[in-house]
Amino acid sequence: MPSDVALGNGPRERLVFAVKWAASAIQIMGYTATAFGWTPWNLYLFLVGVLGWFAVGALWNDKALMLVHIVALGAMIAGMTSS
Repeated sequence: MPSDVALGNGPRERLVFAVKWAASAIQIMGYTATAFGWTPWNLYLFLVGVLGWFAVGALWNDKALMLVHIVALGAMIAGMTSS
């Protein structure tokens, strides 16, 4: 399973590993920013995290992962532009 690969042999596996952990850390920072009411920083962090996980989905050719994050991105952009 792709998510079980930590630091694989090739540069692609290392790239996926770095992007998924960076995106996860950034999304956690977004949750923290939300908890402390640090707007709009929380949204910017979430945008970066969502884009990172979309990139992981693209690198894995995982359409479900890509769909979830593209819908989240669309919802976030719609919410940001309407407020």
